[in-house]
Parts: sequence; structure tokens; C-alpha cells
Amino acid sequence: MVKQIQTDVVIIGGGVIGTLAARELSRYKLDVWLVEKDAEVGWGATKANSGIVHAGFHDKPGSEKAKYCVEGNALYPELCDELDVSFEQNGILMVARSPEEIPVLEQYRAQGQKNGVPGLRIVYQDELRELEPNLSASTTAALLAPTGGTVAPFELAAAAMENAVDNGVQLLAESPVEAIQREDDGFIVMTPNGNLKTRFIVNAAGLHSDTIARLFNDTSFTITPRKGEEYLFDKSIRVVNHTIFPVPNAVSKGILVIPTSEGNVMIGPTGDNVDARDDMTTTQDGFKRIFDSVHELVPSLSPSGIITQFAGVRAASDRGDFVIDYSPVSKQIVHLAGIESPGLTAAPAIALQCAALLKEAGLDLVPDPTFCGRRRPVVRFHRLPRTEQAALIEHNPSFGKIVCRCETVTEAEIVDAIQRGARTIDGVKFRVRAGAGRCQGGFCQPLVMQILSRELGIPLTAVTKRGGGSEQVLYQAKELVGRQTRENIIS
Repeated sequence: MVKQIQTDVVIIGGGVIGTLAARELSRYKLDVWLVEKDAEVGWGATKANSGIVHAGFHDKPGSEKAKYCVEGNALYPELCDELDVSFEQNGILMVARSPEEIPVLEQYRAQGQKNGVPGLRIVYQDELRELEPNLSASTTAALLAPTGGTVAPFELAAAAMENAVDNGVQLLAESPVEAIQREDDGFIVMTPNGNLKTRFIVNAAGLHSDTIARLFNDTSFTITPRKGEEYLFDKSIRVVNHTIFPVPNAVSKGILVIPTSEGNVMIGPTGDNVDARDDMTTTQDGFKRIFDSVHELVPSLSPSGIITQFAGVRAASDRGDFVIDYSPVSKQIVHLAGIESPGLTAAPAIALQCAALLKEAGLDLVPDPTFCGRRRPVVRFHRLPRTEQAALIEHNPSFGKIVCRCETVTEAEIVDAIQRGARTIDGVKFRVRAGAGRCQGGFCQPLVMQILSRELGIPLTAVTKRGGGSEQVLYQAKELVGRQTRENIIS
């Protein structure tokens, strides 16, 4: 018989929207469950997000995007400090590539000022060259937005979930929602790993949010998948200080040059509507479009520095805006859907609005005096001075064992990531960057697998890259050769 659990709120979807909503609700005396179809949180659109914290000048005044982007941007410094997440407020430059584009910069400055974006100004040749000496000589001016920044989106989602769990939220991973049954006093959310009887539902299912809505006969919006390809450079290539935007066109903010919060430079994304919601392919055409565009902005960039590429699919709604509202079926269902760009920036403000909507619908929000919003600090060994590194090693020798050479990640950091919730190779990678460097895990992946096996108490054959079906070892050698040692096999 399938077990059934009684709860107050079920959040469907563990991207940055769902995890920050979970953290926000963990401030109150509530039973909250987050249901996620993947093995870990942050693996949908969040994982492949560009990581830009937008300033808010791109969006049409009066839109949901404009409102929540500016509000969310203002929350980022404190949020990332509390969650100990990498965040750089490096600023944004929208660059004019000819004198004819300068009036467009003026239009975006006026739009941003109307949206409430602080500090916007236009910089011209001399100052622009001082700010970004590697920009093309053809660039004539730029709109500077100092409140823009970059964050590691998957790290933010994992940190928010960790903090929510520490404050009492329950996570049900690898549990796709199969059906939702209406009850007199709420709903039953059905998954392969148990059913949740709940008073309220938060639909934060990203690309699948309209599919979830159809489970309770809600056809109020439709999601169109929009794919974006991105290309990542080695850390040795650091050619810009600010996030560089071109003047956008009618359908896209354009191809960007992004100095990430982790120290790489990334270029992209494309923006192509696709049929398949799981289309994560990269293409020669996508690469050419991206590189031709960024080469106009930063001529010194060379493809030889690229270490990996990936694609993500964004959830664009047919409304052309965020869907942050009650379902027409019931006020006990809150949609947080259609959250494409600037959704990452807007996420902290959307989480606040989610709690407000639930309260208005009848959920009693009684503050929990035991809530702690500050996550236990993360040790980032490679950033520490030698004296502090030596002290850590003396206290815990595992800090002296470098597992990932490219990113200087220690065994102690990987063990800590597992203790915080990592269950897979990618879960470790996204938390502490083991495997994210130039060799892309060519050296460290077997070592990470061994640590996961040991710490989780599972055989190597059960260690996965990203959940069931992605096992990396089919059988262990000892099953074939008995008790022979590795040395015996090699000899």
C-alpha cells in the first residue's frame, strides 16, 4: 500500500524558484514538502542558467518581470551572504557598437529609471576603455548598471534547499508527480514514492508547470520551451570585468560575455524555440552564432580557450510574462510559472510573493522562533591563505588531499558536500566544482565516485552521475577476479 503523508504545503519543482519558496515558507510553523522529479534540486533550467543577476532595465515597465527583477536584485547581497553563496556585483554594460545605437542606450536608461533601477548612466569612449580595455575599438558607448551581478544558480538552489531542510522542510527527490486528486479540504499529490495530502500546492515545475496544471484541469497558460546554448572558457581567460550585453533585438537580450562568479568567462546564450523540453543538444550553428556575435564585442576571445559547452531550456509562457498567481481552479494552488529571464534575479522576490499569496488564500503564517536563515559557512579551500590552509589540514588531514586538481577541491570539501545533501557526481560538482575545471572530471571523477560510495555506504555500481539510469560502473572488478588486488591485475 502506498504511504500517504499529511502536510500543509506541497511545492512541485526544485529549481531556484521552488527552493527559495521552500526556504521562505520554512520561516513559519508549517509542514512543507518539496517534490522534485530529479535526484537533486537545481537540475532543470536552473542548472543551465547564465547566472546573471539582472539590474532591471531590460523589462517593460509595469510587467511582472520588471517588478520582480528590480525587487529581487535588491535582495541578492543579503540573501547570498546568509546562504554563503558565490555572488559578484560586478555590474552590467550594454554596449553600443555604433553611434546609431547610442539613442537606444538612452531609451533603456529611461526605461530602467522608470522601473526603479538605481545608478544607471551612460559611459563614453575614454571611461568605457578604462572599464573594459578588451572591448572592440568599434564600441562607442555603454549603459552602465552597477547593481547587476553574477551568481552560481545551482549553488544557490542547493544552498536554499539545504537551509530549508535545516528549518524543517522535507525533500522528496526522484519523485515525479503522476497525478493530483482533488479532495474536499485540499489535494492528494501522487508520486511513485508516496502520496502527499495537502491543503495548498505551489506549482514551480518550470518547463513542466503547464503539464502539472493540466493534472487539475487548469489550461490557463502554456509553456513554450526555448533553448539556449552556452560555452565556457578556462579560468585562465578573464577578458572582461562586467557582464557585457549588446543592444538587444526584438526577441532576445542578445549574446553575452559573462564573467561568472566562479572565475570563468561564459558566452551565450542563443534563444531558439524547440519542440522537445529535454533538448539539451549543442550545435555547430549555435556555436557559430554565439562566437560571431561575441567576437564583435571582444575580439581577443578565441575558441581554443573553451573547455565545455551545454544547453538549457527556458520556460516561456504564452502570456509573454511571468505567471505568478492563483490557479483559476482554486486559490489553494499558486502558480510560479513561465519564469524565464530574468527569473533567476526575480526568484527571491517571487518567493516572498508566494508566501503572501498563500497567506491571502488562508494559510496561517505563524513565525517559527527557531528559524535560522544563515547557512553553515562553506570552506572554499582554494580561496584561503596558506596559513589558514595549513591550520585546516592540521585539524583535518582530508583538507590536505586534493581530489580535483583543476579547481583545487579537497576530499574534506567533497565529504562536506555529501553531508549537506549531495548524492550524485553532478551533485558534488555543482556544490564544490569537483569536475568543473579544464579536464572536466577526467582526473577526479573516479575519486569522487569512491568518496560517494564510502560516505553513502553504497557500492560503486550504485553511484550515479545524475540519478537512476546514469550509473557509471556496470560491475566491480573484484566480482570477476575475486580477491586479486589492483597490483595483481596490473602486473
